[in-house]
Amino acid sequence: MELSCAAMNHAYAQVQQMKTMLLAVDNWLKKAEAHAETVKFPADNFAHFRLAPDAYHLIRQVQAACDSAKLGAYRLAGKEAPSHADEEKTFPELHARIAKAIASIDALNEKDFEGAESRTVVLPFLKSEKKGMKAYDYLVQFALPNFYFHVNATYQIFRHNGVQLGKMDYMSKLDLIAV
Repeated sequence: MELSCAAMNHAYAQVQQMKTMLLAVDNWLKKAEAHAETVKFPADNFAHFRLAPDAYHLIRQVQAACDSAKLGAYRLAGKEAPSHADEEKTFPELHARIAKAIASIDALNEKDFEGAESRTVVLPFLKSEKKGMKAYDYLVQFALPNFYFHVNATYQIFRHNGVQLGKMDYMSKLDLIAV
């Protein structure tokens, strides 16, 4: 699919939405910490909860959401993403990981996405096959679904384990106007 400059502005908007969702994840962590205090157990007990035996645990879901947002943004901008080691073990470290991912995204601006319509995004995890995708296809077929997969899994782990989160916690931010 051919990508116009307007569509890449759309890509920048999608990257900004991923940033908003990372802020929501950070708020869910805070709500989980408050819930843990209420029921008298360490919040870090959530760290290794998972939805299924073969699914990532909470810490890895948060790391993957952060990486998906950061890598998606940088790949679309045609830049090398900063690397963040997967060393988090506690909620304070997860908060810091989210802050690093957001700071990385904030280092990009809309102008960084100019020319993306002609970019091919290389998929480094397919090194042996040397494969890539056109930027728009990468955004809608891989970056966004992958990001939301990990965000949603994080949300569901908390919900499944009693943290009081609802739809508005997930949606997080609505810029309402008077009509």
